[in-house]
Amino acid sequence: MARILALSSQVARGHVGLSAIVPALQRLGHEVWPLPTILLSNHPGHAHAAGIHMDPAVLEEMIDALERNGWLGEIEAVITGYLPTAEHVHLAGSIVRRLRSTQSIYYLCDPVLGDEPKGLYIDPKAAMAIRDVLQPLADVITPNRFELQWLTNLPTQSFEGVVQASAVLKNTAVVVTSALKQEDTLENLLVEGGRVQSCSVPFREVVPHGTGDFFSGLILGHYLNGASMAVAMAKAAAGVEQAVAASAGREELALIPSQEGWTNVAPLPIHERTFP
Repeated sequence: MARILALSSQVARGHVGLSAIVPALQRLGHEVWPLPTILLSNHPGHAHAAGIHMDPAVLEEMIDALERNGWLGEIEAVITGYLPTAEHVHLAGSIVRRLRSTQSIYYLCDPVLGDEPKGLYIDPKAAMAIRDVLQPLADVITPNRFELQWLTNLPTQSFEGVVQASAVLKNTAVVVTSALKQEDTLENLLVEGGRVQSCSVPFREVVPHGTGDFFSGLILGHYLNGASMAVAMAKAAAGVEQAVAASAGREELALIPSQEGWTNVAPLPIHERTFP
């Protein structure tokens, strides 16, 4: 079991942000300390939504309280997701640096910036801060193809482009979700230590919100349980596929009804990809 500090959005209804990350990590046996960057009634893609940004100063006070109680030293990993403002990004960066000044932690950055075809859907200042502050701190980063292109300003429409852009990031591991569409499948790519490995899932035109958040929680949970990054990716992708299949006809991820399936799922086949 690891103790993980998680910063992202949280919703009252549905499973996006922390509401997907936390159950994924807990089900895999980890203790999660969630810090919501924004509280919402539901995903804002629905007709109505209400909520509030959490003041970064309040979140910093919460971190200070954890430290004064002598608990901050228990943290072994950090995961960040949706960070709505540059101030939230800088806070996340200061927390990672603060923890690393006294202990060894593993940091997964899910750079929630945007997607195709909508493009960037957070404040551009926050996106630039994620690129300049958080990405260099991360042990592993999990962008989708659009996010990888935005972070590197390099084309990512081909296998070669995705690999070249991933190498530019210089993180220990880069996992690109929905990197390439191959006929009726979507391929996830891991670029790590000069190797490129992949696993594929069926392509679906429509999936519920939160799959990226859920994937990031699963991959971190499996990795902290001792899986290699390639196996963690393959297990996380298989878990997301289980949850998505169970969510057919629903507007939200059916995480609770499908939890037995995505917790104990076997990893998808991992393919070694060659790159000149």
